[in-house]
Amino acid sequence: MRIVLFGQAAFGKDVFEQLRAAGENIVGVSTPRQGSRPDPLFEAAAQAGVPVIETPMLRQDEPFQIYKSWEPELLVFAFVTDIVRKRVLDAATHGAIQYHPSLLPAHRGRTAMNWAIISGARQTGLTVFWVDEGIDTGPVLLQRTVDIADDDSVGTLYFQRLYPMGVEALVEAVRLVREGVAERVPQDESLATYEPPCGPEHAKVDWMQHGRIVSAQIRGCDPQPGAAASLRGETVRLFEARYRPGAPGEPPGTVLAAIGNTAEIAVIGGTVAVERAQRDGQPKAAASEVLRPGDLLERLP
Repeated sequence: MRIVLFGQAAFGKDVFEQLRAAGENIVGVSTPRQGSRPDPLFEAAAQAGVPVIETPMLRQDEPFQIYKSWEPELLVFAFVTDIVRKRVLDAATHGAIQYHPSLLPAHRGRTAMNWAIISGARQTGLTVFWVDEGIDTGPVLLQRTVDIADDDSVGTLYFQRLYPMGVEALVEAVRLVREGVAERVPQDESLATYEPPCGPEHAKVDWMQHGRIVSAQIRGCDPQPGAAASLRGETVRLFEARYRPGAPGEPPGTVLAAIGNTAEIAVIGGTVAVERAQRDGQPKAAASEVLRPGDLLERLP
């Protein structure tokens, strides 16, 4: 089966290498437009002698004809941020499959992991689905489920679980397609959720919310965009949080203690322990170096 892989970065590179290790026939690769630093997938394909076309170039007739000459049967979308036009999809006889880091139809959109944590979900997972013209709406090929721990951030959830599982799932999905046994399970639209990209406007910590919600918001914005609060008029971002139930006895947002790397902050229903913090324009540091006992964090306007 002739495969064209669309993707980028380390995830795209790992999918490329694992598909080849499994004996799959990758006849071409498409990556975003290259910047000053070559993309890892671009470099891996070039070193392996596999032709590469930048995805935006496929809007032009000549590069598109080169792509068609590869005679693609299946497109594999590993980590795609460019819009891929319908004629590109239609050129592949088996269609296209894509990795998404949620249990679709929940959390459609590009920041699915952020919203799974922010919403307080105890589980999430990944989906490999058949691409159609909607946003993450195509039939499901396979899914894998993972638990969300009390101290999970987007970073830990992705790199420790959904990244390696995603590489394995795409290799498995390609095998199922090649063997003619891949499922096409329609998504239940009554269960569908779609959230906007998680940005700074969603990262303003509301200290009047319960501590579990505050902790989930901090973890769901870690590492990007970074949950933010105001400290004496200055923006401070908070990372690596964990909720601890109890009776803090101080107004929510009050820094109760700074021990080791940790700053303990009063919240409704207990405390939130924060390991890292960042002042505007400064690198991340131990939270205890940025926050001091008695400091009062407030919601940004």
